[in-house]
Amino acid sequence: MGRVPSGRVPVVVMGLGQLGQGIARAALASEEVELVGAVDAGLAGTSLEEAYGLQSRLRVADTLRGAKAPGAVVLHTGAARLEAVLEEILEALRQGHPVVSSCEELSFPFLRHPEAAERLERAAVRAGVSVVGTGVNPGFVLDRLAALLGQTVGAVRHLHASRSVDAGTRPEAFQRQVGAGLTEAAFADLAEKDSVGHVGLVESAALCALGLGLDCDDFEEELFPLLAEEDYPSSAVRVARGQVAGVHQTAVGLEDGQERVRLELTLALGATGLDRLVLEAEGRLTLEVPGGIPCDATAHLVVHAAPRLTAASPGLLTVLDLPAGR
Repeated sequence: MGRVPSGRVPVVVMGLGQLGQGIARAALASEEVELVGAVDAGLAGTSLEEAYGLQSRLRVADTLRGAKAPGAVVLHTGAARLEAVLEEILEALRQGHPVVSSCEELSFPFLRHPEAAERLERAAVRAGVSVVGTGVNPGFVLDRLAALLGQTVGAVRHLHASRSVDAGTRPEAFQRQVGAGLTEAAFADLAEKDSVGHVGLVESAALCALGLGLDCDDFEEELFPLLAEEDYPSSAVRVARGQVAGVHQTAVGLEDGQERVRLELTLALGATGLDRLVLEAEGRLTLEVPGGIPCDATAHLVVHAAPRLTAASPGLLTVLDLPAGR
């Protein structure tokens, strides 16, 4: 590993798909971190400049050990499901690397993956490092931002937060993940297999409850397709009228059967971008972000977490454990 300027935290980007490329760009532009390694087996031996035109001659390694960056924070990208990336995150921890991952289920794994969470906690503590999952959602808009707003009021009785994203502005993989171009029947088949829609909304609801001091003992999630009212021939996925244009999902947190948290997420071609949070306390507090916080903010959130992670206590953390400001 090359010499890191004083005060800057060394980081390695692991996985150079579209998100990984965005993280690499954000890391190169950051004054807080120094990009000292990149890992992607499919690009091993090429430089970031050759592969993506980035202002870096750093050569991509095929493994984390091959990156030769001991102790650097791993900025990890990969699947949304924790099971798919658990072993590579554990291996990074065993090698002594703190890890910031975009894996959606890692944002709050205690809810649906308690055994995996315990393995991550043990590995991180043993190595004396920390691991956290973050992103724009889960990790910020529908959970951490709500918790931050909750600090400005008294006891919160209820949160209703919604996020709407025009899937037509997102890449093909995103559009296919939300079901664009499917028939209703095909969508239903994939929904039965948990193979369509956004991953992490229930995790966001659990983070909300924790951050707002709400004692939710049960969480429920629903999703259904939104059908196109017109043709979308120019989108990354061609969608005809009547086909699925996207998805609407809800996650609800309950306390003794009473709703305390309601999150709604619309990801569809032609949807109007908007983030809206409404907290019911002594009065009502409403925050709206017209256009919505960009999905590309995930790259900056991952990079921003790296220096904070090095100052945190060892173990498995959530974004609520990290300081909110710079």
